[in-house]
Amino acid sequence: MDATFLAKIVSIILLDIVLSGDNAVVIALACRNLAKNQRKKAILIGTGGAIGLRIVLTFIAVWLLQIPFVKVVGGLLLFYIAFDLLKSGEEDPDVKSGNNLFAAVRTIIVADFVMSLDNVLAIAGVANGHMGLVALGLLVSIPLIVFGSQIIIKLMEKFPILIWIGALLIAYTAGTMIVDDKYGHRLVEATFPMMAHLIPIVSMALLIIVGVWAKNRQVRNIRK
Repeated sequence: MDATFLAKIVSIILLDIVLSGDNAVVIALACRNLAKNQRKKAILIGTGGAIGLRIVLTFIAVWLLQIPFVKVVGGLLLFYIAFDLLKSGEEDPDVKSGNNLFAAVRTIIVADFVMSLDNVLAIAGVANGHMGLVALGLLVSIPLIVFGSQIIIKLMEKFPILIWIGALLIAYTAGTMIVDDKYGHRLVEATFPMMAHLIPIVSMALLIIVGVWAKNRQVRNIRK
């Protein structure tokens, strides 16, 4: 094993540590309202499905990212997921419906797929076509996401403000995806000159506005 190959392994592990954070936050938010006996099941099923999609995505990422506005659509979808996860914060945490388990798994898989566009491309770039290194990246990401999400869930139970912070992190990622898309960047530059770098912040501010509105609406409906 030469120094270059070893450096690639270290780079992939570090990339996984950094890039898996967002995914762990999404999983934690999606599973926080499930009964405890369903959380691990949702995490394992959702992560398993997400890893399967990552494997497929690894082979098509370069081609997929050439499609006009694909990251813009992904960013908008991610923003909706952030809003939906934030809005669900008022739901009964003891509900044990199978539909909630399915909804959590669906959210995990969809969000991970969207957020993995850049992650997979970064790891594939470091691996430089070496599928063994790509496989290593996938294997390293599994425990990081599974255990990381369980730790975050426990922290969210103790510190509910982390739910908002997590949702804002997802919204920031959504805004970043939109301006990282070359077609989306051109559209933003043409529509709002000099504001491309502010889109992630605007995305967070917009989430706060619609999130507060949704919370107030829930409170009014409960009082009725």
